Amino acid sequence: MADFPKYLDLLPVKHVSGTVRLPGSKSISNRTLLLSALADGKTLIKDLLFSDDTQVMLEALKSLGIQWNETGVANEYEVNGANGRLPRQEADLFLGNAGTAIRPLTAALAALGGGDFLLHGVKRMHERPIGDLVDALNDAGAEIEYTENQGYPPIRIHAGNIDRHDLHVKGNVSSQFLTALLMAAPLMARSHDVTIHVIGELISKPYIEITLNLMRSFGVEIEQDGWKSFTLRKGQVYRSPGVVHVEGDASSASYFLAAAAIAGGPVRVEGVGKYSIQGDIRFADVLEKMGANVVYGDNYIEVSHSGALKAIDEDFNLIPDAAMTVAILALYADGTSVLRNIGSWRVKETDRIAAMETELKKLGASVESGEDWLKITPPEHINDAAIDTYDDHRMAMCFSLASLCSTEKRGATIRINDPQCVSKTFPEYFQAFKAISNK
Repeated sequence: MADFPKYLDLLPVKHVSGTVRLPGSKSISNRTLLLSALADGKTLIKDLLFSDDTQVMLEALKSLGIQWNETGVANEYEVNGANGRLPRQEADLFLGNAGTAIRPLTAALAALGGGDFLLHGVKRMHERPIGDLVDALNDAGAEIEYTENQGYPPIRIHAGNIDRHDLHVKGNVSSQFLTALLMAAPLMARSHDVTIHVIGELISKPYIEITLNLMRSFGVEIEQDGWKSFTLRKGQVYRSPGVVHVEGDASSASYFLAAAAIAGGPVRVEGVGKYSIQGDIRFADVLEKMGANVVYGDNYIEVSHSGALKAIDEDFNLIPDAAMTVAILALYADGTSVLRNIGSWRVKETDRIAAMETELKKLGASVESGEDWLKITPPEHINDAAIDTYDDHRMAMCFSLASLCSTEKRGATIRINDPQCVSKTFPEYFQAFKAISNK
């Protein structure tokens, strides 16, 4: 991991250009680690993300008795699958603030029959809801209790027996609840079909597509009735595909593509392209709507632009993480922008709607917000400011972009407090940002 000071000062950047090799996708990395652990056979994972979130997943798997090792090649790991069994029946699992670890592990451990597993994390993790997932599992026969506050971690998973064929889960808080149940479904379907029903609207559907795609690569097929129900036929088990290559992180790509849209480019990101399984590549479509030039290759996306960006009024239900970057682009737009259907921001690493509103106002923007929307009117001049990051990696990376100069507007001197928070997904972010910057 990189060493970080308490704060980092970013001076105005006149122009950006260059190529960035993306770190591995967090969503794909942690899903692949768990599927590899549950599968029959040995899996070689290439380009695994090296970050706080993947490290807590790796340590959790080790605590559960799953054997894995680094091969000696950078970001390459070999995982020995346990073939749907747990070597250990009790463990204390510290999972930091990794939603992509705690939610799927909760479902998998419960589906495997439980034991005595304590799942907990940092303070913010204990403020992030998990009740809808726990309710779905307990209603099906699991034995999960809250050790502190009802509906939130820490949780303890006892020995139980999931014996119901139909599970029901709400879809409007976090798609990770459905992802967790889907990934655990083969562990419940040894003798009967399992159907998971979604209650209400399902948010962040592209993340479910990632889950289904990865499950398919491990030999498991899910039947869908639109986005309302998902059925797994009995007897399917995970089998290692042998080798898995982790795509570059499309959410992380958004910062560099946005930088090019603001400050000229061209900037090319490598590791994702037109065939990516990640929904966040649709962020590039937003850039096109705002006036940027976008080119897709098989394994890259390249952006360039000159002039003011166009204001936007869009529904961001499908790409909530990348939508945070749009809030910074709004500072450089030719009018007021509105980001809609972003209610999931409120239960992320911090309340991102409140945090974004507070920090954008420091830069001089006029900001209004509601339960699931944000309205941003850009300032005539971007103010110099010290940005608080709320222990949220995306706040730090987003606000670095306010140091950029467009053809219409000068960038600001930006102090990023607690820059170390980027270690959650992209420890080398600021080095990569510097590499494309021309001060």
